[in-house]
Amino acid sequence: IVFDTSCDDREHHTYTGTMQRLVPQTTYRAVVRHFSAMEQPITASIKRKLSESFNPVHLEVRNESHMHNVPKDSETHFKVVVVSERFETECKTPIQRHRLVNSTLKEELDGPVHALSIVAKTPHQWNKLIAQANGEARDVVGPSPSCKGGDGSLPSRKG
Repeated sequence: IVFDTSCDDREHHTYTGTMQRLVPQTTYRAVVRHFSAMEQPITASIKRKLSESFNPVHLEVRNESHMHNVPKDSETHFKVVVVSERFETECKTPIQRHRLVNSTLKEELDGPVHALSIVAKTPHQWNKLIAQANGEARDVVGPSPSCKGGDGSLPSRKG
């Protein structure tokens, strides 16, 4: 269904030129919300791969591309927060954890992903951090700092 919102026929309906009938605006709004909430493909791929590989007790995938000089809706800069029991047994040091996350996301890092910030914790470490943040998971890992420029290797917002 293609909605043409420029042709309001009545207060509560929107005319769709392709369907030649009136569609309630509530339906139009629901469709817009659905498509605007859809995950971008790289974000979805990163979530899927990290979930399958680590079976995390907590996972965040943050697209931080908007903080950099790249076109709107880019998927080039990410921060991931992975909390997994796998880090207690298999990868004890931070560098081992980062290497494992990087190898899991090799395809994305070899392609569209330009930068990846990794926070990899055991459940015990994570629970300790949450306790220090008064139980607020969102306060444990703050946003990355704003971009200070770059090397010019990525297309600019204007380009």
